[in-house]
Amino acid sequence: MKAVRFHEYGDPTVLRYEDVEQPVPGAGQVRVRVAATSFSPVDGNIRAGFMQGPMPVTLPHTPGIDVAGTVDALGDGADRLHVGDRVVGFLPMTETGASAEYVIAPADVLTPAPAHIPLTDAAALPSVGLTAWQALFDHAKLATGQRVLVNGAGGAVGAYAVQLAHRAGAHVIATASPRSSAAVTSAGADEVVDHTTTDVAATVAEPVDVVLNLAPVEPAQLAALLTLIRPGGVLVNTTVWMPAPSDDERDVRGIDLFVRSDAEQLARLVALVDADELRVDVARRVPLAELPAVHADAAAGALPNGKVVVVPGA
Repeated sequence: MKAVRFHEYGDPTVLRYEDVEQPVPGAGQVRVRVAATSFSPVDGNIRAGFMQGPMPVTLPHTPGIDVAGTVDALGDGADRLHVGDRVVGFLPMTETGASAEYVIAPADVLTPAPAHIPLTDAAALPSVGLTAWQALFDHAKLATGQRVLVNGAGGAVGAYAVQLAHRAGAHVIATASPRSSAAVTSAGADEVVDHTTTDVAATVAEPVDVVLNLAPVEPAQLAALLTLIRPGGVLVNTTVWMPAPSDDERDVRGIDLFVRSDAEQLARLVALVDADELRVDVARRVPLAELPAVHADAAAGALPNGKVVVVPGA
């Protein structure tokens, strides 16, 4: 089968589109014929060698933490699934990824794929959808009527966070550039702040209950966002290389989010997609052989907002 792998850490040129042996599922595993994976910034960080401490991988390594596809073979004990099932999942970050024609997945990370969108597009849901869900509901405990600031709402996680917060009955303030403002408004933002021309901390007039930071801001900017949160509120930060600040005097908690695979939560997201209550937006679809170019675009800051879906055999 074909796969994209890197045999050493480095820039995007280390990625090779090559022939590898088709994998065989072990106990509790299934083999998935990949309809699509997606590009994630964490894939680029792992490839570059920046994550060797928290996320060690065995070389050669195949990136691709999201998968959408069809179950092709079952390992012992993987009785919950059947050959032919259309599935979606968030794969273990340190194991072989889905940038290939087939991938091995733990059966318990997979859930039935959305029925109302193309299977390839479902690969844009797992990791970013789960990040938004866990940030808002597991960590921030977002409730109806609360005010939430989504900083960096124009990206892939932000698109889901704005939709989910709006659906939960929160007042959503979103920061976005002019090229993303229309999409963020369409997703359900009540207010949009142009972070390219204004100081976000100075623009938000009333306190918020939750700040969700998705943007690679400077530490001083993150600390300024903390001042916008009312006593007892929370700041959830996904830029984990920069710890979330707290304010103990005002009982404002800072939480660093490390997204985890959760098939039950993913099934809830899938149900929302099929009920037309959650939109899956795909910025670009590319063939698997072009994945190195996607990594290069990401390194150059040239990727579009939203998810890039990578399709084997396209």
